[in-house]
Amino acid sequence: MRAPSPTPIKTGAQAALCVGALGVVFGDIGTSPLYAMKECLAQLAPGERAEGVLGILSLMTWALLLVVCLKYIGFVMRADNRGEGGVFALLALSHSKTDSTKPNSKIGFTVLVILIGAALLYGDSVITPAISVLSAAEGLKGFSPAFTPYITTIASIILAGLFWFQRKGSKTIGGIFGPVMVVWFLTLGLLGLWQIKDAPQVFAALNPLLGFKLLISHPGGAIIILGSVVLCVTGAEALYADMGHFGHRAIGQAWYFFAFPGLLLNYYGQGAYVIGHPDSTANPFFALAPPGWGQLALTLLSIAAAIIASQAVISGAYSLTRSAIQLGYFPRLTVTHTNADQVGQIYVPLINTALALASIAVVLNFGSSDRLASAYGIAVTGTMIVTTYAFYIVMRHSWKWPLWRALALCTIFMCIDAVFFVATLHKFMDGGWLPIAIAAAVIAIMHTWKSGKTEIFRKVYANEITEAELCNIAASKHVIRVRGTGVFMAGNPRGTPLVLLHHVKANKVLHEIVVLLSVTAKEVPQVAASDRLEVREIGEGVWRAIAHYGYMESPDVASLIERIRDAGVPLKPNEATYYFNREMIITGGEADMWEWQKHFYGFLSRNARQARDYYNLPPMQIIEVGLPIQL
Repeated sequence: MRAPSPTPIKTGAQAALCVGALGVVFGDIGTSPLYAMKECLAQLAPGERAEGVLGILSLMTWALLLVVCLKYIGFVMRADNRGEGGVFALLALSHSKTDSTKPNSKIGFTVLVILIGAALLYGDSVITPAISVLSAAEGLKGFSPAFTPYITTIASIILAGLFWFQRKGSKTIGGIFGPVMVVWFLTLGLLGLWQIKDAPQVFAALNPLLGFKLLISHPGGAIIILGSVVLCVTGAEALYADMGHFGHRAIGQAWYFFAFPGLLLNYYGQGAYVIGHPDSTANPFFALAPPGWGQLALTLLSIAAAIIASQAVISGAYSLTRSAIQLGYFPRLTVTHTNADQVGQIYVPLINTALALASIAVVLNFGSSDRLASAYGIAVTGTMIVTTYAFYIVMRHSWKWPLWRALALCTIFMCIDAVFFVATLHKFMDGGWLPIAIAAAVIAIMHTWKSGKTEIFRKVYANEITEAELCNIAASKHVIRVRGTGVFMAGNPRGTPLVLLHHVKANKVLHEIVVLLSVTAKEVPQVAASDRLEVREIGEGVWRAIAHYGYMESPDVASLIERIRDAGVPLKPNEATYYFNREMIITGGEADMWEWQKHFYGFLSRNARQARDYYNLPPMQIIEVGLPIQL
């Protein structure tokens, strides 16, 4: 069912992984205390805050236990694709029979659902930096009311600086992320304990009946209360999405030894403060610290934690985009590697700019974390539902679980997810439409790009010249063989690329050495070096090379040519000429696409990153041949 257990890691290295996981994986859920309790209390009448806070604490406690501990760490994180997690890992694992990433495959229902989950994560990547930084900046109001008019400006400046610094990569600041979050979670726990000593009765909230009692006593507001409680589990998806960086074990240890106790103690401490100060309207999180310089220090630490939380979802958006590009669901974009020693540290300029503009616009438009919390939750709970559905498919198709077993477990998860999702729907008109709109735009791009590529593959490669026929062409006396090497990029690892046929037809010449090079995406995160390249001789000086890359990798054809030479092909890399087809999309055809999609695909194709740049090729050695295609 699962891969063999990995080689044991030494204690020091395991501790370093735990600290690193705190800095990257738990930033989002770790900053939830900034706003979660405050939003929950806002749903109660002033006179019932002291009594109702125990019910809220009970709901929070069991939400963390059931969603994070049981669902994600207990089960979902077992569904790893060679160590990697996230929605695209589930996409790969759930399609053991039909390879949905091949160019000629259509988007089925399960694939579409998983893509919706991926698209919702982009909405989360816009709102999480905005609400985290804005909530932290609002702590300055507790130090001095003079900061109040400038909170949105301060938050916008922090966000602008954060996104501007992304181009530098996380290597420079990554070393301090973990230690800062260790301090953060220790601070959360200690501040909570300081308040709990005055109101130890908050531990009664461990009883789940108190949560049910609160909901029953508020039949008209139960859904709204749950819609605020869900804020305490935002970021749970990051545990699974970032599993490949640290591993299941390190993430589990970091959660149980640091994050989970720190969060629980802080929430209970906030509850204790509310019991002791039932008439206070201040944010109970910042009220835990001593007034004055104590609150200022906590605010500055909160801003640092918010930046780290934002960094986590921003980096996740980069990785998600690269995976989508590799699997054929997104146009080619510029992907810059910021650390030669860590393949996962990348920077995607276009995505960074889009997230920066959107996050700052959200801060300026909503103006406060109270209003922004109304937009938060729908994307998170929607993704949770998608994860549960995809996990069920994995259990049935990949793990071969019996129907009753898989259905019983996922029914429990789906009921929890569905309740939280329904509880957030009331936020739609108050701003919840924003992540849905972002997700819809991303889905339109993914579906259009995949559908367009599928139609082009069908049209272009339906009647290709076979390898045997290509040998006859190469041996023909009507074709002159010239010195040098011609590398023809082939989308299909079989048959003959059209760019070669156009070249021979127009010029009546062919290089002495011809390489048909195909770059394929595998449904694995990384491909082993030994499995990277297949090279074989077809005949008449023609060779076929097939390169395999995982969805977490970026292709580098320049280095591939070196390996092709080392595999026995007599070529000189600096003298090779690379040939590409350049699509020229014409609408009005009979492709199985809506008309608006045909026009949209043409727009995406014209604005996608050029193949020569995406494949990392020297621009002076490239020839592009126009290929008109009517969709």
